[in-house]
Amino acid sequence: MIRFILAAVMVTAFPAAAPAPPHPLVIAHRGASGERPEHTRAAYALAIDQGADFIEPDLVMSRDGALIVRHENEISGTTNVADHPEFADRRTTRTIDGVATTGWFTEDFTLAELRTLRARERLPTLRPGNAAFADETILTFQEVIDIARAGSARTGRVIGVAPELKHPTYFAEIDLPMVAPFVEILRTNGLTTADSPIIIQCFEVTTLRALDRLIEAPLAQLMSLSGGPADLPGQTYAGMVTPEGLTELATYADWAAVETGLVIPRTAAGASSAPTPFIAAAHKAGLKVVVWTFRAEDVFVPSDYRGDLSGWIRRFYGLGVDAVFSDFPDVAVAARS
Repeated sequence: MIRFILAAVMVTAFPAAAPAPPHPLVIAHRGASGERPEHTRAAYALAIDQGADFIEPDLVMSRDGALIVRHENEISGTTNVADHPEFADRRTTRTIDGVATTGWFTEDFTLAELRTLRARERLPTLRPGNAAFADETILTFQEVIDIARAGSARTGRVIGVAPELKHPTYFAEIDLPMVAPFVEILRTNGLTTADSPIIIQCFEVTTLRALDRLIEAPLAQLMSLSGGPADLPGQTYAGMVTPEGLTELATYADWAAVETGLVIPRTAAGASSAPTPFIAAAHKAGLKVVVWTFRAEDVFVPSDYRGDLSGWIRRFYGLGVDAVFSDFPDVAVAARS
């Protein structure tokens, strides 16, 4: 049974008790981001109404140290910052995790300045309907926790949060360390215990190890098909998903959070192929498995599952995954039932 452990400062009650969580869990990837602009109040509210068990905020830092919710710290594609002439001179080029990127960066703005911006759909060509929802302000991490708490009270279900810390090593190098303010918010909200309805994600290993020493909340190591953790240049995700790598991963994390192709690779023609032994290996190491990201548009789905996102998700359910991230949580919930 999972429940929120409420800090004394909280005033909105969660359900006094909740049934055992469903399996597999459905995590709304940046909210119901297939139908509303990602990381907006509308996206999170819709995801909760569609039955999601968790909602996911990506976290970056403002210049004055606020944890704000954006997919990346470069925000030209997810806000209307380019329409603000007063911020034109803040357009610059930064190297983030070894990649040079040009645009506007959250670390050059105070929270008050970021509040003057409005969220925009990140994939307007693929999701033109989302462009109609363009007037929402940028959220903070605390506000997403509040949305989950209010959703729990409204629905009678405990809604968890699955925050991802983005580029923590980069932010630490520019004197905006993420771990301390992040843990402070968790403590304020009673989200530091092993049974807290939270799954904390990061691609970086040292950040997760630091969190493992500070709190007992569930931690998820993100891993993709290529590359490796930005904080450990000599390490690769390919090495981390081996049985030996997973055994080491289990010393500091509770979840292995992997791209779909690490479970079901795709052929050269873009179709799905036979599953890998990854899920069994992760479970043997004592890890739960969450897979990302399930989207409905054809460009994201194997050629043999186009038009059938539900069937694609059900294939992973049949393999024994413990959770999925989806831009369309309603499809993932329906596929589970």
